[in-house]
Amino acid sequence: MVTDPIADFLTRIRNAQMAKHRIVEIPASNVKKRMTEILYDKGYILKYKFEDDNKQGLIKIALKYHTETKEPAIKNLERVSRPGLRQYAKPTEIKRVQNGLGIAIISTSKGVMTDKEARAQNVGGEVMAYIY
Repeated sequence: MVTDPIADFLTRIRNAQMAKHRIVEIPASNVKKRMTEILYDKGYILKYKFEDDNKQGLIKIALKYHTETKEPAIKNLERVSRPGLRQYAKPTEIKRVQNGLGIAIISTSKGVMTDKEARAQNVGGEVMAYIY
């Protein structure tokens, strides 16, 4: 049993990139599916697929690398809020990641969204991860 599924999600992606894998499989949940959609929309992953295996389900993510340098598109994945210490932020307190070049994924009352969307909708919430 995993005590922090979001940290497990980020760690699987990080480890797959360090090992230069093209595809990573992650157990699915609604929050992880939304985080995957955000990563795809912001251009951090190549593509993704949700598979139903009559249990929890799987998320298959095709990782993105730069063509010339073979460096991963995601430089850093950082878990902010964790089960032992939750981190919440008001819309005015949400930090910009890498001076606006990265994203923060925030769980709000209106769903999981990026920091820019949360500021635009004037909602705060739990800061789950920084990605750049």
